[in-house]
Parts: sequence; structure tokens; C-alpha cells
Amino acid sequence: METVVFYQFLTEVPQAAAIWSVLFLLALTVLAVLVARPERDGPTGEPVPTAPTARELAAAEAADLRRYAEEVAVAAARAEQTARRRRADWLIDQERVERAWAGYDEADTAARRFAGAGALPTPRTPHTPAEYAARERYLHRAAMAAYWRGELTMGQLGDVFGHRRGWDPRRHPVEQEVLIARAIRDARLADYRAAAERERSAWRDAELAAESARTLAEEAYAAAARLWPVPAPARQAATGVFRPAVVARWRPARVS
Repeated sequence: METVVFYQFLTEVPQAAAIWSVLFLLALTVLAVLVARPERDGPTGEPVPTAPTARELAAAEAADLRRYAEEVAVAAARAEQTARRRRADWLIDQERVERAWAGYDEADTAARRFAGAGALPTPRTPHTPAEYAARERYLHRAAMAAYWRGELTMGQLGDVFGHRRGWDPRRHPVEQEVLIARAIRDARLADYRAAAERERSAWRDAELAAESARTLAEEAYAAAARLWPVPAPARQAATGVFRPAVVARWRPARVS
């Protein structure tokens, strides 16, 4: 019995040793492969991305600069169009101010002339109902004529016919003419002041739009210069963006 056991031991041990040797060699082979390729496979077996090259980085940066330069150039072009439109609006408002001042100056001259005539004593007329009716008709006709000439507003005409705000139909026609002239002058003065305020607002808008256009244009050419360098004189000439001309802004004499 001992002889049989000893025989099996001598025949099976070499086989087991051979199997373990084969397994050991396979393990060494797999380990060598993993050690030789650490940069290609991650811990989960997925490929690890490689770092971009210097050429790829430069290409990506150039693409970003080009895209930014194009966007700023579009914004600068739109800002310049806005600045031109704002300046055109300001010029229109400036013309309106001049016309409003001319209208006020004419009305003020007429009011001063009537005021001089009103300083004289009014003619004596009989204070009869017929006389007062005639004075009222004269006032209404004069006010209607001024309204159709555009010298009185609808509100002022309503005050005349309603005998409000100092409109007394019993006054002498000379006094009525003085009051109508003053009302026209006051209306023209209000028109002028409103036009002047609109002109000042339009000027501020034009200035802000021009400043924005200039800033965007400088940024656009700076962005383009990072891609395609240009000489300094050419850049200065190109960035001379439209700006509302600082002309002598028309200002009338001070009104009292």
C-alpha cells in the first residue's frame, strides 16, 4: 500500500508543478502587458485621451480670436449705424428748435408792439348791451382767426369762448388784441422750451451712441490686429469712427 502511494506522489507532483508553471508564466505575461501600456488604458480599460499638441492649441486659439473679432466687428458696425441715426435725429431736432425760436421771436415782437399800443388810453364807447355784444363777437372772431393760423391751441380757444383765465368779453377790442398777442407769445415760448429740451436729449443720445461706436471700433481693430497685425497709422485712420461733429450748438438769446 505504501508503495502505491509513493508511486502516485512521484507521478502527479511533476504534473502539478508543470500546471503551476504554466499559470505563473501567463500571469507574468499579462502583468508585463499592463505595465508596458499604462498611458493607453485607464483603470476601467477605457482609452485615456492624449494631451493636445502645441499646433492644436495654437489652431484653437486662432479660431477663438477669429470668432471674437468677427463678433466685435459686427457690433461695431451696428453701433456706427446707431450713432449716425442718432446724429440725424439731433440735427432734425436742432432745426425744430430754430423754427420754434423764430416763431417765438416773431410772436414776442408782435406782443411788444401791441403792448405799446395798449399803453394808450382806450377809446371811450357807450357801455350798452349792443356794445358789449359787439366786443364779444370781435373777441371770438379774433380768437378763431388766431386758432386757424395755428397761433392758439384748442385749449386756449376753449378758454376764450368760456371766458376763463382772464378772457373778459367786455374789454375793449384793443385790450383783447393785447391779450391775444400775449397768449400767442406764451404758447410760442412753451413750444420753444419743449423743442429745446428734446434737442438736448437728442444731443446726449448722439454723444453716447458715438462714444459707444468709437469704443467698439477700437476693440474691433485691436481684435483684428491680434490676428493680422496692421501698421499704427492705418489703425488710427480706420478707427476714426464717425462722431457727432462738435459744431457750435445753436443757442438763442436768453428769454425773459
